[in-house]
Amino acid sequence: MARNPQLRGRAARLARLFPAGRARAARAPFVLLVVLLLGGGLIGLLVLNSALSEGSFRLDDLQKRTKNLTDEEQALRRDIDAYSAPDALQRRARELGMVPGGDPAFLDPDGSAKGVPSPAARQSVARSPAPRPPEALATVSPAAPATGSSGPAGGPATPPATPAPAASAQVPSPSAPRSTPTPTSGR
Repeated sequence: MARNPQLRGRAARLARLFPAGRARAARAPFVLLVVLLLGGGLIGLLVLNSALSEGSFRLDDLQKRTKNLTDEEQALRRDIDAYSAPDALQRRARELGMVPGGDPAFLDPDGSAKGVPSPAARQSVARSPAPRPPEALATVSPAAPATGSSGPAGGPATPPATPAPAASAQVPSPSAPRSTPTPTSGR
């Protein structure tokens, strides 16, 4: 018997497309392709895992930095609140030589004055050499050396330098003549 029975028609045409003998497919290229695909997949997973762990470390660093910056922001807000507190403002104003103002007078749109202005009360204010932050004001400052004590070299001690008063911080005396005319009621 023949190995293949006689084929006719369509089956015969399809049979001609295939080789007549049993051909063995080369296994080496197939095995090489599978090994390359598996190796490429493993290398891809390794690269992906490394990228994910690097991102995780970076995220952790950014979270720590965010926490530190948030803590710093809160500390700065506390400092701002301490500087803008009414008692701190009053203390700083007195250190700068400012005094509470007297009674104000108000001007009407027509130029007449309502009320009688009074000058600010003079107070003797001890000036400090430089303004200090609220934290430094709460602490006890070291005592100044006595005026009769000797300096570091055995000579007389020099008194601490006091800054010249600023022109804007000076208060005119009540007896000083006014440079601006006082408005009178319209006649």
